[in-house]
Amino acid sequence: MSDEGSAPKVVVVMPAYNAGRTLRLTYEELPKDAVNLVILVDDGSTDATLEVARQLGLEIFVHNRNYGYGANQKTCYAEALRAGADVVVMVHPDYQYDPRLVPQIIAPIVAGEADVVLGSRLKSGSALAQGMPWWKYVANRFLTGVENRVFGLSLSEYHTGYRAFRREVLETVNFTANSDGFVFDQEIIAQVVAAGFRIAEIGVPTRYFPEASSASFPASAAYGWRILAALFWFTLNQRGLRRSRRFDSLRARYTRLP
Repeated sequence: MSDEGSAPKVVVVMPAYNAGRTLRLTYEELPKDAVNLVILVDDGSTDATLEVARQLGLEIFVHNRNYGYGANQKTCYAEALRAGADVVVMVHPDYQYDPRLVPQIIAPIVAGEADVVLGSRLKSGSALAQGMPWWKYVANRFLTGVENRVFGLSLSEYHTGYRAFRREVLETVNFTANSDGFVFDQEIIAQVVAAGFRIAEIGVPTRYFPEASSASFPASAAYGWRILAALFWFTLNQRGLRRSRRFDSLRARYTRLP
């Protein structure tokens, strides 16, 4: 965190892929008084994402092709740390999660009560009523139950894209060793748990509409199997049956900029 008495530097990262239609909506609703910098990483978009991002004056980093959601997050977090972030918030630019809740999602970190905060679609209200497909809801409930058992926690959801991290978390966990795909989200949570960091959650509403990103049923099924595999390797590592470098804690790798 910043020096005692000074406000932490909050950096919002946006992992973008073909978000040209929703990026402006998302950015305009960000509470600018709570955010010091917005970084957008474009993962090989073929629409107007970059044009809109430049119009908005965002800090932009561009992948030369579509490497995947996990690869996008790796660049997001690395650049946020290099920019001197104390708190990093991932906000999807597809307008599915409410950007106005950034102050609430960082509050437990700023107060020293948590190291990671997840914005849960299932903590309050009905995700089904908000448009979540029933099969995705059932899979979410099942996988979250398994994850709670494996991690020894009691969270309402692990599969949200709305997340906040204290700087020290991203300096410690080996997130660059994770998948370049969607299972990155669960792999980094496993690393956070293995490193002993504290996880909190807040309830967030969500929107489901054509422009909002949503995986198909086959893609979601494959994602579910990858989560179970990640939990399997986590369990072996925690029991000392098979060590994985993915769970090795790292010393600080990034230097704050003046």
